[in-house]
Amino acid sequence: MSNTVKSIKQLNLEDDFLFAKVMSDTEICRKVLEKILGVSIREVSIPATQKTINMLYDGKGIRLDVYLNDDEGTVYNVEMERGRHKKAILPKRSRYYQGNIDLDIISAGEDYRELKKSFVIFICTFDPFGEQRHMYTFENRCIEIPSLKLGDETTKIFLNTKGNMQGVDSEMQEFLSYVENTTDDFAAQAKSPLIKEIHNIMYPIR
Repeated sequence: MSNTVKSIKQLNLEDDFLFAKVMSDTEICRKVLEKILGVSIREVSIPATQKTINMLYDGKGIRLDVYLNDDEGTVYNVEMERGRHKKAILPKRSRYYQGNIDLDIISAGEDYRELKKSFVIFICTFDPFGEQRHMYTFENRCIEIPSLKLGDETTKIFLNTKGNMQGVDSEMQEFLSYVENTTDDFAAQAKSPLIKEIHNIMYPIR
């Protein structure tokens, strides 16, 4: 037991277990999504089938589905990615996850015309595209007319803790730094109220 507690104290937010623990708090999850997307979110709920994630310590590749509980029923898939060797396969994985989200909705008896807006979000501790950006956002657009969106309401977002361009605000930059430096000292000097709130949520298990 003591060895497990010691290991937990050494974890950063990038660890699957700790990330899942934090994101299982629906209020924290809502605020993180608001920060990433720059939109106001009324409420989020996590499917009952994902609640067992709180008891998994060394489970790798945990899939955390976060469903937005609003009038549109927007669906989010959020996952932490640490291995640089996964860089080449992330685009295909995002495609696979997007397909799974749609299949989940269809299998529940919905017509494809009722498919909801969905987001696949990866928080990476490496630069997945080598452009030094903190955030890469992809939507389906017409090659001939880039301003023309397909309108399938699917978005894929890749966050990069190693970014050094000023493409996001200072609070997002601080959050991405905190992912890899989840310490009491960092949280104490952080300007972001979100980081302090996240750290307070984690404190009992650190």
